[in-house]
Amino acid sequence: RAEPVAALYEQGRVAHAPGLEALEEELMGLGVEAGPAGSPDRADALVWALIALTTTPREGPRIRQL
Repeated sequence: RAEPVAALYEQGRVAHAPGLEALEEELMGLGVEAGPAGSPDRADALVWALIALTTTPREGPRIRQL
């Protein structure tokens, strides 16, 4: 699920506001074996936030007759 977000970074379409140093450190540490204490919580939240901001919402639920 992070591949589309990585593409946004490669295209220069994502910039971080000041104050997100902890997130940036976590992103830089991805791929480095950190064990259970190195859970990428901020990076995971970033991926979900960027997906929500860059995708078109689907239509609401519908009932179809068979």
